[in-house]
Amino acid sequence: MNKYSLRTRLTTVALSLTLAFGGAAAVLPAQHASAATASEKSKIVSTAKRYIGVKYKFGASTSTTRYFDCSSFTKHVFKQIGTTLPRTSKEQSKRGSYVAKKNLQVGDLVFFYSPIHHVGIYIGNGKFIHTYGKPGVTVSSLTSGWWSDHYTTARRVA
Repeated sequence: MNKYSLRTRLTTVALSLTLAFGGAAAVLPAQHASAATASEKSKIVSTAKRYIGVKYKFGASTSTTRYFDCSSFTKHVFKQIGTTLPRTSKEQSKRGSYVAKKNLQVGDLVFFYSPIHHVGIYIGNGKFIHTYGKPGVTVSSLTSGWWSDHYTTARRVA
C-alpha cells in the first residue's frame, strides 16, 4: 500500500468517525450572526418605518407589500439588506444567534408568546416595529405593557 492510498483511507475513516460521533455539526461551521453595520441598521429601520400603517393580514403573501403578517413583514424588510429569512416567526426564531434582552441592538428580531408566533424588529430606545390586527404596521414599547409581558426571546440575524 502506498503513502497516498494509506492517507486517503485514514482521512476517510477519520471523517466517518467524526460524522458518526459528532454529527454534521462537527464539520460544519456554527451559525453566528454579527451585528448589522450602521448602514444596514439604518436601512432596516427606514425600510420598516416606510410601511407604518400598512394593513395586517394573517397569512399574507410574501410577494405583496399591500398588507403583511408579522413574519412576511420581517422577511420583506430583511430582504432589502440581503438577509434571507424563513417564512414563519417560529422558523425565524431559530436563525442567527441568541441575544439577551438587555443586549438588544437595532435590527435584532424580537419574538413573543410561547410557543413563538409573533415577531418584530427592535428599532432602539425600547421600541420595536411589527404588524398585527387593526393598527397594521406600528411601533410598540418593549419595556412596558402588554408586549413587554409577552416577550420571549431575540435573535441577531443580520
